[in-house]
Amino acid sequence: MENEFGQFGVIAAGVLVLFAAIGVLYLVPIRLWVAAFAARADVGIGQLIGMRLRRVPPEKIVNARINAVKAGLNVAVDQLEAHYLAGGNVEGVINALISADKAGIALDFRRAAAIDLAGRNVFEAVQMSVQPKVIETPDIPGVAGDGIQLIAKARITVRTNLDRLVGGAGEQTIIARVGEGVVSTIGGAHEYKEVLEHPDRISKNVLSKGLDAGTAFEILSIDIMDINVGDNIGAMLQTKQAEANKQIAQAQAESRRAMAVAQEQEMKARTQEMQAKLVEAEAQVPMAIADAFRSGRLGVMDYYQMRNVMADTEMRKGIADTTTPKKSE
Repeated sequence: MENEFGQFGVIAAGVLVLFAAIGVLYLVPIRLWVAAFAARADVGIGQLIGMRLRRVPPEKIVNARINAVKAGLNVAVDQLEAHYLAGGNVEGVINALISADKAGIALDFRRAAAIDLAGRNVFEAVQMSVQPKVIETPDIPGVAGDGIQLIAKARITVRTNLDRLVGGAGEQTIIARVGEGVVSTIGGAHEYKEVLEHPDRISKNVLSKGLDAGTAFEILSIDIMDINVGDNIGAMLQTKQAEANKQIAQAQAESRRAMAVAQEQEMKARTQEMQAKLVEAEAQVPMAIADAFRSGRLGVMDYYQMRNVMADTEMRKGIADTTTPKKSE
């Protein structure tokens, strides 16, 4: 029994020693320490253990430190670790610093880290500073003073302005501003032929406006790739205006016609009303004669004399109607 307990104790001690060795090897990445020491990157054992405890991958920090030292840059381990903990891309920042140093561009670690934390790709920004980028605009329509539409397409050559990269506007702002300048230049021409003959005026006018202010880029050149003649916008607008005027005139004429019809109907109604009043007045005549008979103001002889006068008048009217020649239709 004692021998069995003794063997079990030895096995347990060996397992504990094995786990302890694995834990030490995990906390102390000897391979990384040796690599940093060989590259003279000066990364201490305590710093590597601290990275493990702070859940920072030592491989990222040590490799970035070695690359910086080999490129002649002195970037502290604490700076790299702090940038990683802030959510930055340590490898991208180091590559950007190396590229900037080789290209003679003034860029320190603090500015590169700020650009990276702002969401910009600092390595691509440095590359664009060394090798400018060409941006092609979509078709930009503009109308000259004579009403002819011109459709232009421009090519913008830009490079990154590292001083304005944080907080500066992007490519879409550059494209929009250039498009605005092209439209205003075309609109300022009296004839479309002027723009076709001198397309360089567009480039000079747009460049003189300082369109890269407040952006993350510096405009190097603006070249007009192509200009095509579009529709005759002036004629189209005049045609639409004439059609609108025609419709307005028709509406006004229809309104006047409706008013005339209404007045005609009103006059007919008034005529009918007057005729009704005349009939009513004529109906009062027999009643007045009868009343005159009853009151003695009218005698029989007076009545017959009045009837003779009326008959004579009717006869004269009949004779006049038959003797008057009718107008030929």
